[in-house]
Amino acid sequence: MTQHAPLLIDIAGLSLSGIDRQRLQHPLVGGLILFARNWQSRAQLTQLCRDIKKVRRDLLICVDHEGGRVQRFKTDGFTHLPPMRALGELWMNDKKGGQGSGAMRATNAASACGFVLGSELRACGVDFSFTPVLDLDFGASSVIGDRAFHRDPRVVSLLAKSLMHGLLQSGMANCGKHFPGHGSVAADSHTAVPVDKRSLKAILADDAAPYGWLNTTLSSVMPAHVIYPKVDARPAGFSSKWLNDILRGQLGFGGAIFSDDLSMAGARLLDGEPVSYTQAAVAALNAGCDLVLLCNQSLASSEGGGGALDAWINGLTEAQLKGAWQPLEASEERRRALLPQTPALPWDDLMLRPDYMHALTLVP
Repeated sequence: MTQHAPLLIDIAGLSLSGIDRQRLQHPLVGGLILFARNWQSRAQLTQLCRDIKKVRRDLLICVDHEGGRVQRFKTDGFTHLPPMRALGELWMNDKKGGQGSGAMRATNAASACGFVLGSELRACGVDFSFTPVLDLDFGASSVIGDRAFHRDPRVVSLLAKSLMHGLLQSGMANCGKHFPGHGSVAADSHTAVPVDKRSLKAILADDAAPYGWLNTTLSSVMPAHVIYPKVDARPAGFSSKWLNDILRGQLGFGGAIFSDDLSMAGARLLDGEPVSYTQAAVAALNAGCDLVLLCNQSLASSEGGGGALDAWINGLTEAQLKGAWQPLEASEERRRALLPQTPALPWDDLMLRPDYMHALTLVP
């Protein structure tokens, strides 16, 4: 049986330190997530990704790179991608061609955005972006806001599918988030524990509908740190009912499930009690997550000056030895399936590709 590596960590700087390399070599670490602090230039990012792959070829290099205000790399040639709401607005604009013409232009533009997004990241060595957002634009959530395509789940699904088609053309997998939906709650799960009091029937008919409609297209899903008390007392990412019974069983999803960042406030309280990072990770893995993230803990200003990461890795190792959680072969297969299967074009070669140059003209 292949050892499953469910932990995704972060690094502090522009290059790998000795402690970064040591952590990335740990058999339970399956990848890392990059932030704007890890970016200086394309050359620096490309070298960083090369160095990461020298540590272990199978490490999954991830980033939150959606467009709009959530785009980690914005200079040195990277295309400024629009917020996804811009694609929803394009869908609604039929002025240039009659009824339905806006929808056709919007889906084409979404595919172009996905292709540009994936191609540019891959040219620098990044494997994977946590996109697209499938939350609905209720106008209630400031943390989601213009990251959402639209209020209508049908529009969201078709624009997301088009964006994922572009990602696929670039050789990149995708991640639908935040299951079953973060758009209708005002609280920000980074700093609070949002509660959505709607019924399961209402959520499935609206917010969660894209997950069923896209179950043959989604590579991975990230659940929300939101409590839906009429379904489960725990946030969705810690709920077997949400992840196994509903997402996998009822909605037919078969890919990888990531936890959202376990350092967020929405992940630090379970069943009314505060939990450690290790306890949160064990709860998420036992609930059905295949991979768990702990972000921004490598920084000197973080808890323990980076020691929280080591405590987390050691804690999960001990929990595994004690049988508190068991790695699943299917989970490791799902993690490896997110790694690109085709070689990436170097940046200079990408700039000469007609399909890439054409896609740039379609980005709103």
